[in-house]
Order: sequence, then structure tokens, then C-alpha cells
Amino acid sequence: QVQLVESGGGLVQAGGSLRLSCAASERTFRTYIMAWFRQAPGKEREFLAFVNMNGGITHYADSVKGRFTISRDSAKNTVFLQMNSLKPEDTAVYYCAAGVTQNNYASWGQGAQVTVSS
Repeated sequence: QVQLVESGGGLVQAGGSLRLSCAASERTFRTYIMAWFRQAPGKEREFLAFVNMNGGITHYADSVKGRFTISRDSAKNTVFLQMNSLKPEDTAVYYCAAGVTQNNYASWGQGAQVTVSS
């Protein structure tokens, strides 16, 4: 399994932006589909977006489409989540994940807290 470490979380006002980063531990990063999920208190984990191995295909949940952008930099073994027009309901712990298919993620990061104030 690949080890993943998220960074970039924090507190932001509604309407603001944050960029999350997720650094992977190994060069095989480019063989994984990478995704972002989030989990708010008392709620189930929610899929947000994935990007395929070469970065050419992305898919988003309706809740974030048009506001969030997933991207990857294989030279840096890092995947990003640019979050714009943030809303208080985006408050959650955000996780990156690595998998061999878009429905099966075996490696997870420790999570990054994102808090959006109204």
C-alpha cells in the first residue's frame, strides 16, 4: 500500500478558497487512481472526485462540480484538490485515497480538517 499525507486544511470564510495536497510515498504513485473524499460529523463518508493515472480523466460528485478541481503532479507524487466558493456545508475532514480502480481504494491518508465559517 502507498502511504498518503494530506496538507493544506484550515479555517476559511464562506466564499473563500483552499487547496489541499496529498503526497504519496512511492514512485508507483502514477499507477494509482487518486481520489478525494470527505466526512462531516455525524455523516457518512462522501466521494468528491477522482483522477485517473495520467490525469486525463476526472469525475466529480454533483455537490462539488464546478467548485472543486482535482489534479495530480506525477513528478512530485502529489494530488491536489483546489476548492473554490466554499460553503459552511463543506466543513469536514478531507481524505485522499489511492486505488487500482475507481471503486476500490486501498490506501488512505490521515485526513485534513477544513472548516468554513459563515
